[in-house]
Amino acid sequence: MATTAAFKDRQFIAVIGDEDSVTGLLLAGVGHVTSPPDSQKNFLVVDQKTETSAIEHAFDRFTTERKDIAIVLINQHIADRIRHRVDTYTAAFPSVLEIPSKDHPYDPEKDSVLKRVRRLFGE
Repeated sequence: MATTAAFKDRQFIAVIGDEDSVTGLLLAGVGHVTSPPDSQKNFLVVDQKTETSAIEHAFDRFTTERKDIAIVLINQHIADRIRHRVDTYTAAFPSVLEIPSKDHPYDPEKDSVLKRVRRLFGE
């Protein structure tokens, strides 16, 4: 079992989402940029032109490379583009939460966390 000391530096929320979702969360104060020279942002704005590989890279960076991220929020319709990565992610920290967007309602049947909960309860 991991100690709380292993997770004490996880103090940020990362966001992978459409422009409206990311803008709203940045206005709420979740934005952070690491110190130079790398200056990594804790968010990625995704549109139709965004390559799937860029989304996968951001997801991997937020979930494995960055040790200061506690929660990764991702729009569900964007998570669908990298569903294989989201569904196979099992670590407790950072937690990955799928959220709805203005144009794409939340579908509990697609949510990887709810799928795991249902398996746990034998549904």
